[in-house]
Amino acid sequence: MAAHPVSPLAPKSYPDLPEIDGVRFATAEAGIKYKNRTDVLLMAFAEGTVAAGVLTRSKCSSAAVDWCRANLPGGKARGLVVNSGNANAFTGIKGKESVQQTAEIAAKALGCSTGEIFLASTGVIGEPLDASKFAGVLDETATRMAATPWIDPAKAIMTTDTYPKLSGAVLEIDGIEVRINGIAKGSGMIAPDMATMLSFVVTDMPIAAEVLQALLVKHNQTSFNAITVDSDTSTSDTLLAFATGKARVEPILSLEDPRAEIFGQALSDVLFELAIHVVRDGEGATKQVSVHVEGAVSDQSAFRIAKAIADSPLVKTAIAGEDANWGRVVMAVGKAGEPADRDKLAIRFGDLVVARNGERADGYDEAATSAYMKGEELELTVSLGLGAGAATVYTCDLTHGYITINGDYRS
Repeated sequence: MAAHPVSPLAPKSYPDLPEIDGVRFATAEAGIKYKNRTDVLLMAFAEGTVAAGVLTRSKCSSAAVDWCRANLPGGKARGLVVNSGNANAFTGIKGKESVQQTAEIAAKALGCSTGEIFLASTGVIGEPLDASKFAGVLDETATRMAATPWIDPAKAIMTTDTYPKLSGAVLEIDGIEVRINGIAKGSGMIAPDMATMLSFVVTDMPIAAEVLQALLVKHNQTSFNAITVDSDTSTSDTLLAFATGKARVEPILSLEDPRAEIFGQALSDVLFELAIHVVRDGEGATKQVSVHVEGAVSDQSAFRIAKAIADSPLVKTAIAGEDANWGRVVMAVGKAGEPADRDKLAIRFGDLVVARNGERADGYDEAATSAYMKGEELELTVSLGLGAGAATVYTCDLTHGYITINGDYRS
């Protein structure tokens, strides 16, 4: 599969994330699928590091997801191995044997137990992953690990991504600096269900595993769980957070600790920025779209309606063609299966009211609306007039580029 042009929505520069005490990493070329690029990440954590995670709810989850699901209750981590190019999903007994072998190789290289090793794989589904390729690679990689630069692991986990995705936050707790760094990959097969694509967040905050888990689940809902590129949930969706506890501050042991909210907000900011990067790098994307629904009977109902709009190929292709076809939004609201009153419905593109009270708005300006559609970042708002429920889903347009990328994904 040939490299694709960098997304027009890619950032002009990337953050230079700082070191985090207690974490080191290195990348390598294992030749799993790609040539002349890194495709393996090995990350090592200091003893005492706690882990939390949110995983796909796909009924066809990958072997690596199953491995992480088994290890997460232990709450401890010493290593992470990520490979790109092969998802190790729908690979049966061979897949289970592969993750076991990979974990054993990593545990030996890092001097820990397999129960402290976490794994993630991304790429083609249904192809067995030859774990023997990791044997010499992980041993060698473990000898040259460093604390920076974070852009290296972000690049190693890419598949159809056109740019690496990084985010970080530095906050002050009890007068002490605390750091959070995160990386993510994702471009297609993006419609998370209680998870993400692949994303890994590391902090030096001392925090109990159960508190980190609760904060991760909470803030995942308004970040990765609020995005969609193509309505397809991956078999490999994995969000993992690791806390080394090296910051010289008293640990957060309960959600009742007021510092949990402060830390949680910084974590939320990092997750949200990473999620938006995934949307902006959606396969073939040229526009980022925020779909707001307000006035629904509940927040859950609002979310389902927003998701129906954001997932609609007709809505997304109209956006790609810069066509202010608000009738397709009406269609998507109607098909969502949620309470809606046609005669109370109002629709805005940006600040421009295009429909009100079940019909085209008085004073509707086609030229102004068409001009608005030429922007790279669009806001689409639906007001239902039924209650106080509200939600936002973030998506991108659907272009010929999506077909080009996915038509030859395995070649």
